Amino acid sequence: VPLAAILSLYLDHKINKTELPFRAKNAMILGLLTGIFAAVFASSFDILMTYIFHSNDFVQTLPQTEALVRHYKLGLLLNQTMGMMKQMSSDIQQTGFSLFYTVGIFFSNFIVNAIFGTLGGLLGITFINKRVQK
Repeated sequence: VPLAAILSLYLDHKINKTELPFRAKNAMILGLLTGIFAAVFASSFDILMTYIFHSNDFVQTLPQTEALVRHYKLGLLLNQTMGMMKQMSSDIQQTGFSLFYTVGIFFSNFIVNAIFGTLGGLLGITFINKRVQK
């Protein structure tokens, strides 16, 4: 995602002949938009593959995750959480779709990719602006 944000800054400059040096605000916005696009694309792809194969990494690693977390003896909290996760896994295996999993993967990708896209935009302006100064 950071590399995609850097590439988007470079392409924006080439296509639109934007004024250099880039301002941090513009780079952050372009990086954020790149991160959001990457989140939507990655989430859609993950959901599609889950729907087609009725399995994913979450389903395959749930038993090991449960065994690991059981050592912490969290009591009722653990039982409720694992029950919800087992229901998501069961839904995915039966129908290829789980609403909770879909919402969770979308928000997870959205937050991570938005942060790294914004950071990539800020990193990209250092490279592009440095190149302009030469």
